[in-house]
Amino acid sequence: MVGIDEVGRGALAGPMTVGAVAICREEAPPEGLNDSKLLTRVRRESLVEPLGQWAAAWSLGSVSACEIDAWGLRLALAVAATRALNALSLVPTHALIDGPFNLLRAPANVAFGEELGPELRYGSLPVTTIVKGDQRCATIAAASVLAKVHRDAMMVALDAESGAYGWAANKGYGAPAHLEALRRNGPSPHHRQSWSLPPRSSK
Repeated sequence: MVGIDEVGRGALAGPMTVGAVAICREEAPPEGLNDSKLLTRVRRESLVEPLGQWAAAWSLGSVSACEIDAWGLRLALAVAATRALNALSLVPTHALIDGPFNLLRAPANVAFGEELGPELRYGSLPVTTIVKGDQRCATIAAASVLAKVHRDAMMVALDAESGAYGWAANKGYGAPAHLEALRRNGPSPHHRQSWSLPPRSSK
């Protein structure tokens, strides 16, 4: 059984990351585990080591802003989830997925376009979708925590390269300071260019 969750879907910049956490036996999860959005940064980071000890295996898969632009959000999400499961040290037999739809699949009318993407090899994997699964299922919550800690660290690193956008604080989401920086500086290579970003000011 593997729990799957994503972070960064609604961000304007940076990658989108999917976490996958597998368990093989009934054992209580680390104390304080919850939806990553409901935990402080310090609490999330403190859970990484205990989660690594609790899980039979865990992994992450990411797609870049350029890949999201090339493939669209829905297909890029399926690619990130596929990369996460590919990186597991065991073969999943069933997935618990946060939200109302199977993110291991992409709609039939969505194509990769000119840039060939990887095979979505887990499209036929048995799944159970759970709305608010990151609050109701320990493996999904664990996946959300591990994915968020990893993605947040990536955004802090990117902020060290492109400090004009305040990514260390806003993690690429549409905070007022980030939107103002976009108007002032225009988008960076790490922004999702296909999204409706604020236009650069002519002043």
